[in-house]
Parts: sequence; structure tokens; C-alpha cells
Amino acid sequence: MRTDTVSSGKLTRAQRKAIVAGTIGNTVEWVDWALYSIFAKIISQEFFPAGDETAALLSTLAVFAVGFVMRPIGAAVLGGYADRHGRKKGLTLTIGLMAGASFVIALTPTYDAIGLFAPLVLLVARLLQGFSAGGEFGSSSAFLVESAAAGRRAFAGSWQQVSVGGGVLIASLLGTITTSSLSDAALHSWGWRAAFIIGGLLGLVGLWLRVSVEDTESFTKARAGGQTRTNPLKAMIFEHPGAALRVAGITIAGTLTYYIWVNYLPTYANLTTGIPLSQALLSQTLCLVVFVVALPFVGALSDRVGRKTTLGVFAGGFVLLAWPLLNLLGNSFLSLFLVQLTGMILVLGYSANCAVIMAEQFPPEVRATGIALPYALAVALFGGTAPYITTWLNDIGHGDLLWLYVSGSALISLIVYLTMPETKDKEFA
Repeated sequence: MRTDTVSSGKLTRAQRKAIVAGTIGNTVEWVDWALYSIFAKIISQEFFPAGDETAALLSTLAVFAVGFVMRPIGAAVLGGYADRHGRKKGLTLTIGLMAGASFVIALTPTYDAIGLFAPLVLLVARLLQGFSAGGEFGSSSAFLVESAAAGRRAFAGSWQQVSVGGGVLIASLLGTITTSSLSDAALHSWGWRAAFIIGGLLGLVGLWLRVSVEDTESFTKARAGGQTRTNPLKAMIFEHPGAALRVAGITIAGTLTYYIWVNYLPTYANLTTGIPLSQALLSQTLCLVVFVVALPFVGALSDRVGRKTTLGVFAGGFVLLAWPLLNLLGNSFLSLFLVQLTGMILVLGYSANCAVIMAEQFPPEVRATGIALPYALAVALFGGTAPYITTWLNDIGHGDLLWLYVSGSALISLIVYLTMPETKDKEFA
């Protein structure tokens, strides 16, 4: 064990290399995951019966939500795999599964061509992506935080979310380019499929990068010392139940606000205000640039002022600002941009901290599982259902109540943040 302080150590060349490799690999995996929500409206028209556009979109978002059901399963299985066999092997497996599922989605015929088999294949592919994503977060978070120098854990961990934001940014760029440059007919016939094929090819690049990286010193020492567990899931549940519950509480507001503001707001704005999807995606792309660039700086800030302060600003901000932000959303590019940018700036407080604060709750022998499973359960309940609930509330005429959903979840997490112990200077193996 060692005591980490802000003044201790700098990142070595090997640590920087590990963080870069981990970040790039994670980025290309999340391109594949984000493309589904970006092209949700088009997918709904291709894979479900024509007639009722709202019903088709809700069906597509239901498949999106069902994909999250597999995340806890993937977290338990793949997180345990990474705790037994290493972060490198776990990360290699997750990215291979994600890229393969993207190719399947890209090549599946439409509903008009093969009928009910189209949405069934889409469902299976999305379940496979959910399984992969469930194991990805725990393995990549453990890998990055364990690769950090003393006193730089939040900075290193923030690159997990830089990679997620970078993946969404690339997916958003693909969406912006295809929707702006292609005709409606071309976009529906092959444009959106080309985006998924590009995502799958990028996944193969990430797979190559992950094969070339070394495993972390934390895992190597735990394995050499005989500390690895044959059943990390059981050890996590029975030996660290408080830490697992804390991870779930930390995640609730973060995942809900992230999936509304970072992933789904362009589609939501297009549906509710009529703003063209191309303009909404451009707003998302510009805001994501700010978000991704700012993440490491907020991570470095957390290493100085602590996890509780930065997380508290995030949650408290949404408790106070959810109502005015959502009521300011209009059909102009400027109103959407300001609402989206303000929300993303607040989300920085969560995203810069989530990997490190969760990793700091567990010892290395159960760390990937401990991060992955409670996080995946909270994401499945609050993140995966957020687009569906948002669309449903608007469809039944109660879109004005969305702010209560956001503020309520933020209040729950704020209570967790204010009552949890500060872990900035905690001993870390």
C-alpha cells in the first residue's frame, strides 16, 4: 500500500503510454455504442412497421433500453473475468464483441425486406453491445486508475470519460456529416449503415491497440501475491456491500443526466421543438468538444480539492437548474446550444470523478467487478430508460415534468456525495 497525495510523483512514460492506449481503445468502442442513439429515428423507420412514427421510435428506444438490461450481466461476467485474468484480457474481449455487433447492425436488412427478423436481429446485436459495455466500464476504469501516478488518480481516471466523450463526439461527427451531406433517400438506404461500418472498423483498430498494451502493476502484484479470487462477484457482494451501494448511488444522477444531455438531447429537441436534426447534432458536436477538452482539467481539480466538492457542484447544479434549462429549450440553434452546453459543464463534475471514486472503493482483486456491476445496475435503471421515459412523457403531454425526474435523481446522488468519505488521499494498491 502507499499513501497518495497531490504532491507525490508525476506520470512516468510507461504510465502515460498506458493511459493513451487505454483511452484510444475505449474511444473507438464507444463510437459503436453511441451511434445507435444518434441514428435512433432513422433506425426506427428501417426496422419497424411504417405508420406510427412515435410508436416506431418508442420501439427503437425500447431496444436501446433492453440493451442496458445486459449491462449488469456483462458487468458480472466480464468484470469477474478482468479480476481473474487481467485488465488487458478483459478489455480485449469487450471491444471485440462491440465491434462485431456494430457490423451486424450495419448489415441487417430492413423490416420491409425480412419482416420481424429485422427487429429481432437488431435486438440481439444490441443485447451483445450491452453485454460488452457492461464489462467495459469496470475494466477500463480499473486499468486507467491503476496506471496513475500517486496523487494523479482523478486526472488519469478522467480519461475514461474523455474516451467515452470522444467516442460520442466521433459518432456525432459521423451523424452530422451524413445528415448534412446526404439526401434523405441516401441517408436511409446506406448512409447510416456506413456510419456503423466505420464504427466497427475503428473497433478493430482499438482491438489491435489493446493487444499491444501491458497489464497494470496493481493486478500483476495481486496475482503474484495470490490475492486474486476465483469468484470476484461473490467476494464483492459479501465483503464490500457498502462500497457497492455507494457506487450505485454515485451513478444515479450521473448516468441520467449524461444520457439526456450528452446522448439523447438532439433527438429530443428535434421531436419537441422541430429543430432540424442536422442543427441539433451540430450543437451536440460543438458542446462535446468543450466537454472532452475540459474533462482532464476537472480531474486535476478533483485531485486538488477532493471528490466530494466537484461531485457536489454537479449534483447541486442540476437540482437548481434542471427546471430553467429544460424550459429554455426552443427551436433555435442558440437556445439548444446554451441548454446543452450548460448541462454538459455541470456533468463534468460527475464524469471527471466517476472512474476514480469507484475504483477507490475496492481492493484490486475485486475492483473491476466492484466498479462494473453496481454501476451497470444503476445505468440500466436510470440511464438506459432515460430516452424512453423522456419521449414517453412528451408523447402523453407531460414533457414539462422532465425537470422533476432530473432534479429528483440529482438530489438522491447529492445526499450520497455529501455523506460519503473523502477518498482523495486514501491508500491505494
